[in-house]
Amino acid sequence: MIKLSRSKLELLFECPRCFWFYAGKGIARPFGAPYTINNAVDFLLKKEFDEHRKNGTAHYLITRENIDAIPFMHEDIDKWRNTFTGIQYHHKETDFLVFGAVDDIWVDSKGNLIVVDYKASGAKEGELYESYKHQMEIYQWILRQMGFKVLNIGYFVYCRVNKDNGFAKGNLSFDIKVQPYDGDDGWVEDKIYEAKKILSKRSAPKCSDGCIYCKYTKVTLSLL
Repeated sequence: MIKLSRSKLELLFECPRCFWFYAGKGIARPFGAPYTINNAVDFLLKKEFDEHRKNGTAHYLITRENIDAIPFMHEDIDKWRNTFTGIQYHHKETDFLVFGAVDDIWVDSKGNLIVVDYKASGAKEGELYESYKHQMEIYQWILRQMGFKVLNIGYFVYCRVNKDNGFAKGNLSFDIKVQPYDGDDGWVEDKIYEAKKILSKRSAPKCSDGCIYCKYTKVTLSLL
């Protein structure tokens, strides 16, 4: 069984060659600087929502947006949010263990799960990049394969730095927006089969024209 993370599957959209090296050979692209502020925001939001999860109550952001939901209480919630375990589904046809760590899950009054993703940004308006959408849709797909009822509607909780206030009295403030997204996971299984097909190749796919990493390695190797 091969572990196929959400991030690896996303890489397939960007560059099949990079995917082949990373998922098949364990050779990853260079990693950028860690997003420590994003991690801090994630920690604080999870801490707040966990209090309401424990009490079975709606967080003030949920109430403010008139969303029919409370944080979902499940014995595996910490496992599902762990980077190394996450929510998992064994896709038997490809023998892939598809997994990813969710930021949060809410549940509505009818028992439907709602996928929630936290984002921190310095931009004035949060943009729903395609990778964000794919991320949510993969999580929705995995949860459905696990046997849960999942709404197509998910939410991005955006924490944006309030640049207008600056460092007022030494404090940096954030504005929080809850942005809905109507997901469609119909593409996920096709992408899993595509991943299997690519990894079955004995040699790497050709360099992708639009991939800056492939361009860099191609130029570097030509200079050796």
